[in-house]
Amino acid sequence: MTAWDDETDVLIAGYGLAGAVTAIEAHDVDPDADILILEKNPERYAGGSSRASGQTLWCPHDVEATIKYQRALNEPNPVPEDLLRVWAEAMSTQEPWIEAKAQEAGMTYARHSARPGADPKHVTVEFEELPGAREAVSYNSTILPNPSGVWNAFRINVEKRPRIRLAFDTRAVDLVQDPDSGEVFGIIVERDGKRLAIKARRAVVMTTGSFEGNLQMQRDYWGAEEIYALGNPENTGDGIKMLMKAGADMWHMRNFTQTGGLQPAIKVPEFKAAFFRQQFMEGMSWIDVAADGKRYYDEGPIYALTHYRMRRHGKWMDVPTHQVLPAHMIFDETTRLAQPLTAMWKSWNIVVEGYAWSEDNSKEIAAGWIKKADSIKELAEIIGKDPDVLQDTVDRYNEAARTGNDTEFGRAPDRMAPIVEAPFYAIALVPGVVAHTGGARRDVHSQVVDTNGRPIPRLYEAGEMGSLFANIYQNGGFLSECIAFGRIAGRNAVAETPQ
Repeated sequence: MTAWDDETDVLIAGYGLAGAVTAIEAHDVDPDADILILEKNPERYAGGSSRASGQTLWCPHDVEATIKYQRALNEPNPVPEDLLRVWAEAMSTQEPWIEAKAQEAGMTYARHSARPGADPKHVTVEFEELPGAREAVSYNSTILPNPSGVWNAFRINVEKRPRIRLAFDTRAVDLVQDPDSGEVFGIIVERDGKRLAIKARRAVVMTTGSFEGNLQMQRDYWGAEEIYALGNPENTGDGIKMLMKAGADMWHMRNFTQTGGLQPAIKVPEFKAAFFRQQFMEGMSWIDVAADGKRYYDEGPIYALTHYRMRRHGKWMDVPTHQVLPAHMIFDETTRLAQPLTAMWKSWNIVVEGYAWSEDNSKEIAAGWIKKADSIKELAEIIGKDPDVLQDTVDRYNEAARTGNDTEFGRAPDRMAPIVEAPFYAIALVPGVVAHTGGARRDVHSQVVDTNGRPIPRLYEAGEMGSLFANIYQNGGFLSECIAFGRIAGRNAVAETPQ
C-alpha cells in the first residue's frame, strides 16, 4: 500500500452485537482511541441477526458447571479446554456489565425463571439431562423493551461514545496483509462503486457473521438442498472468504444442525430471508408432509424448547425437514383462524423489514403464499402431491386424532385434532437457520489463528463466525458469546502497539 483513504486505531468489520460490544470495550479501555465500524448494509438494516433474534441472554454464574455443560453440548466436536474456560469465566462474570449498559441506555435488564411453571416461551434449560445443565442455567435474561432490546441497548451505547465512528453501505472485501509475516494492516472496502483502503493502526476485528444467507456456501460446506436465513440475509460469508485468504484455520464449517437448529420456516419470493413458522401452535388440526405427501415425524412437541431437536436413539437429532423437501404444512379452517402462522416477535422479515403478518392469515392467502382448496385432493393437485396419497395421509392422521392413538409417530393426544373443517390449506416449508458458527479458529485472546495454530498478527474475531458452539446449542448462548468475545477482542485489539 502506498496510500490510505482513511485510518483508525481499531477497525471492526460488521455492525451486529459483537461489533458493537467490541467497539464499546475498546473505547472504554482507551477513550482516546479512534474506533471505526464498517457495515455493508445501509443504516436501516444495522444490527444484523442479533437485532432479529429472540433477544435471550444466558448469564451463568457457576464456572465449573458451565464448562461441564458446554463440553457436553459440544460433544463429539470439542473445543480446546483453555478456550472453554476463558469463555465460561467471561460468561459467568459479565452480567453486571450487561446490566450497567442497559441502564446507561435507559432500558431495563430483566430475568426470566428457568424453573418449572415458568412461561415456556422463555426457553431456558434445553438439555437438562446433560452434565452441569441445571447448575449452569438458572434463568435467562433480556433487555426490555423488545423486540431488539439487547441490540438497541448496545446500539445506544455505541452512539453515546464520540470516538466510535460508523460507516454504512461499506462492504469489506479484502485484508491488507504482509505476505510473509501475515500481519494485518487494514481492510479494502467497496463503497459507492469504489474500492478504498482503510488502515488499522492497532488491529482489525472481524464480526461479519457467517454464511447462513449464502445458499451456494450452504450447499458447498453443509450439503443443504435448500435453506434460508431467519436473520440477516446479507450474512453471505464475506468475512469467511477474507479469513480463508488470510491463512486462517477454519472450524465448525459443517456443524451438526448448524448449531442453532434448523427451524421449519416459510420462504416467499418477496423477501430474501425466511419467516419462522409459528413455534407455539394453538390450533392442533395440522400436519407436516414430505415430498411424497406422507407425514415424516411427530409434529406435536414444542420443538422450540430444544431449538428443533428431537431425542432419538439416545441422541439429539434435527427435525428432518431438510431431508424431505419439498415439504408442506397441511391445515384446516380451525387452525387458520387460531393465530398467525409465523412467530410475530422475531425474525428479519418481522422485526427489521416490518412485515405485519395478518392475525387470521387472510392477507397471506390473498398473496398466494398459502394455498387454499375445498378438498384435500384438490389441495394436493395445487401443491404437486399425489391426491390419493395425501388424502390417505390426512385420513390416517384424522383417525389417530379421533382415537388419541397415533401409531405412526406417537403424537400426543392433547396435541392432535382432526383436519376436517373446510376449506383446507397448505403452505410450503423450508429449513430456516438462525445462525451458523462456521468461521476462523480463535484463541483465548479472541485472535484468529493460522493453520499452524499461530495467531495472525493484529487480526481478531468475535460473534457467531467462529463461535465455540460446535454441536448443539443452549438458548441465549449466541448473544452472550457475542458479548464475551466482543469484550475480549475489544480490549486486546486496542492494547496493540500502534503501527
